[in-house]
Amino acid sequence: MKSKQLGSLQAFTKRSEFSVLIGLVVLFVAMSFASPYFLKINNIMNVLQQISRYGIISVGMALVMITGGIDLSVGYIVAISACMAAHLTTNVGLPWPAVLLIVLLMGAGIGLVNGLLVTRVHLWPFIVTLATSKVVSGAVLLLTQGMPIHMESPLCWFGSGYIGPVPVSVIMMFLIILLGTVFASCTQTGRNIYAIGNNARAAALSGIRVENTKALVYVICGLLCAFCGIMVAGNLNSADAGLGAGYETDVIAPVVIGGVSMNGGEGSIWGALIGAMIIGILKNAFILLKVSSYWQSVVIGIVILAAVTIDCFRSLRKAKA
Repeated sequence: MKSKQLGSLQAFTKRSEFSVLIGLVVLFVAMSFASPYFLKINNIMNVLQQISRYGIISVGMALVMITGGIDLSVGYIVAISACMAAHLTTNVGLPWPAVLLIVLLMGAGIGLVNGLLVTRVHLWPFIVTLATSKVVSGAVLLLTQGMPIHMESPLCWFGSGYIGPVPVSVIMMFLIILLGTVFASCTQTGRNIYAIGNNARAAALSGIRVENTKALVYVICGLLCAFCGIMVAGNLNSADAGLGAGYETDVIAPVVIGGVSMNGGEGSIWGALIGAMIIGILKNAFILLKVSSYWQSVVIGIVILAAVTIDCFRSLRKAKA
């Protein structure tokens, strides 16, 4: 029994997520000494609330990237979902359950379009999702006419509500991370996603429906972006066309940092959460330590480059083994 437990521990320490977890712990301890305000409960909850939107979308992005794809349209799906929720609530007057259903279906629909263009038309995911982002950004401007839309609805609870001292958005993030981890690790579809990322041709020959599974991960990503859009609109009590600006970088960064390989086939959902926490603490550090915000992009860019470089070296070493 002890040898089995020791073997499991050794296997865990060899995973890429373990080194990222160590980095998170070191960063957390360093910030604890660097600022007396870091460990205050209000600051911790603020950091978690800030990363919740990226943490939720990172589940979908991780699944997409594990198959070997990428989705650059996530920020624009968030924006149009937030604006559509506000529009249907304020300007149309639909009840909140109908608004929730419509917005989630819209996000899933945009994801399905991405998935079908990648799998059926065989276009590159980078080009497809870049083009989709432009189409969606134009649709958001047409919907809002460039003006913010106020939102008052029970749906705001997802973004601004609290259960005790914990924001609802943080609870939703951990719940979705848990469900994503179970889906990716404990279901046949989840195992198929990893198989496709490792070798799509071999997966197809073994009977896996590669095109359907690839399309599914884009649908999941779009669905989570739509829910995130509702959360963001609820947190601000309004929505505008610029809400999702830069989300693609803020989501891809934690996924890559968390150990998901750019080549596909490797990584985990909980690793993406660790990456999101690292990014969140870094951003919080700039505020607490009164460092110019201009350095945020520089530091996060360097961290991403370091994570991608490590991933490349790991892939080369694996190929030589």
